Amino acid sequence: MEEIKQRILLLQQSLHNHNHRYYVLDDPTISDFEFDHLLKELLLLEEKYPEFFDINSPTQRVGGGITKSFKTEAHRYPMYSLSNTYSKEELFQWEERLKKVLGEEAVIEYTCELKFDGVSISLTYGYGVLVKAIIRGDGVQGDNVTTNVKTIKTIPLKLQADFPNFFEIRGEIILPWEGFHKMNEKRFQLGEELYRNPRNTASGSLKIQDSSIVAERPLNCFLYSLVGEKLPLDSQIEALKKAREWGFKVPNSAKCVSSIDAVFEFITFWDEKRKTLPYEIDGIVIKVNSLSLQEELGFTAKAPRWAIAYKYKAKQAFTVLRGVQYQVGRTGAITPVAQLEPVIISGSTVKRASLHNADQIEKLDLRIGDTVFVEKGGEIIPKITGVNITKRTIVNSPIKFLIECPECHSKLIREDGEAQHYCKNDQHCPPQQIGKIQHFIGRKAMDIEGLGSETVSLLFNEGIIQNILDLYKLQKEQILPVERMAEKSVSNLLEGILKSKEKPYHKVLFGLGIRFVGETVSKRLSEEFISIERLSIATKEELTNTDEIGDRIAQSVIDFFSVSENKILVKSLKEFGLQMETVESSKNFHKAFTGKRFVVSGVFNNFSREELKTEILSLGGKIVSSVSSKTNYLIAGDGTGPTKNAKALKFDISILDEKSYIALKESL
Repeated sequence: MEEIKQRILLLQQSLHNHNHRYYVLDDPTISDFEFDHLLKELLLLEEKYPEFFDINSPTQRVGGGITKSFKTEAHRYPMYSLSNTYSKEELFQWEERLKKVLGEEAVIEYTCELKFDGVSISLTYGYGVLVKAIIRGDGVQGDNVTTNVKTIKTIPLKLQADFPNFFEIRGEIILPWEGFHKMNEKRFQLGEELYRNPRNTASGSLKIQDSSIVAERPLNCFLYSLVGEKLPLDSQIEALKKAREWGFKVPNSAKCVSSIDAVFEFITFWDEKRKTLPYEIDGIVIKVNSLSLQEELGFTAKAPRWAIAYKYKAKQAFTVLRGVQYQVGRTGAITPVAQLEPVIISGSTVKRASLHNADQIEKLDLRIGDTVFVEKGGEIIPKITGVNITKRTIVNSPIKFLIECPECHSKLIREDGEAQHYCKNDQHCPPQQIGKIQHFIGRKAMDIEGLGSETVSLLFNEGIIQNILDLYKLQKEQILPVERMAEKSVSNLLEGILKSKEKPYHKVLFGLGIRFVGETVSKRLSEEFISIERLSIATKEELTNTDEIGDRIAQSVIDFFSVSENKILVKSLKEFGLQMETVESSKNFHKAFTGKRFVVSGVFNNFSREELKTEILSLGGKIVSSVSSKTNYLIAGDGTGPTKNAKALKFDISILDEKSYIALKESL
């Protein structure tokens, strides 16, 4: 039996190596026939001797497992989106913002990398083995697609060389043009509808329940970002080199440069070169190369300060403007949407395009019947970028923006400094009410299982619900007669509503839909004002003294609680049993921590940064992202940036190393 075991181990290792040489290095040393022969032998041995089966065996590349549902999991480290730029001038402005934080004397190197148009993925490795794969989702959580990802041959199941015990690596799963065209040729021969573009096809592939089907698709994966604690790295360019040594497919195109001018040379080169690539790229990602400077710069609520994406000009087409419709959002914002003669851009049919606001319509001088240029970039809804005046044969009058809400006919207003027109009838305008309910039940808010946006619209239009409060008054006999509502689905819906009462205060706060109060701001407000009653009477000064809360957000919060209907809403939700205060027990709070603001920076021996932050919060402290005069402590680990230390000294803030922090925690 030992001989059999050793043969299986030998075959597994040999096939891992051949996979790496073929798919990652593009340097095979055996023929396809020889490879298939070895794989077949291994399959037979694993089938005959299941006690020697390894979940990370090369045989698992063929798939075969059925996933009935994809479990949603939180990312250990958030997957932030990137800020975009479209010009050299904006890149210089970005550099200026960097130097405001780091100091004018700071020497900054940049890595330039291709921006792949695919599906963002985070891979977790433990002791050299692929543990799980989670797609980006909303950046905070995403679906676990490990079974399907294991079929992608450019993703190693086991690593080589000297790798850390635990880390994450991020990248992009793509479908090269050749594979995309072959898939469409096959579908054409079968008389099936063609796939529209490689990105959507790659995304859809990862959610197929049968992994054996995924294995047949020629998906590829480029990796480009290492994440973890105490990684043996000093720079992004070094991280790419290490990842390549460990067995990952890392593009050789990345380049480290020392100026924005050199960055733009890289951008210009690849703008032309990208036309010859076997896969789609839509821009260049520029990162501060030094990892210690990245740590120093940190993040905004949505994106890293140390990275930016330069987007190439989007693909365009021209078509005819047939009309304009107006949509009413949950905040009352009126968005004009162009109705177009259908046109294909980047493999998908475009029938609508965003016109954004009245200023944009006036700027474009749009007329019904115009031939317009339509651009499809990163936006979900394409946009009109210009008019071909030479094709204007009918002299129509310019499009005039509405003066009344298209739904409730209330007079529209446009406040000073605002580009948007608004319907202020927020309590009785149907789309606004529907939008408020849909926002309230959303994943980031109350996450009510069994109740989706379509069901909300259905129940509203049937007159069963008219506002958020009506959700908590619903009875089974009200819903059962509604079309498509069966006994089980109604039970699931009501159970989901009941469970929503357990959601924490910050999710309820986000669900209320206060203008400018997003997910991150809701958490910050719930930490500072531990009950809804306290928040409702907060002054503008108190609000703006809270980290990350500016004048605009503060005024919006005050305005919300000044409306009687909103006061009734909050009071009633509390009576229904929803969480309206931070439930952390103060009995565990530490006198030296309670109410104090902490900045955590660097690498520690006994904690990860996330563990340290969690502990500080549990002891009653508050975590802030940057050092300011309001900060009480800077907890400085190895690699803390000099700017943070300098600011702490400037404002006379206590700087604690790991030993001093433990001493503070153990103090009376």
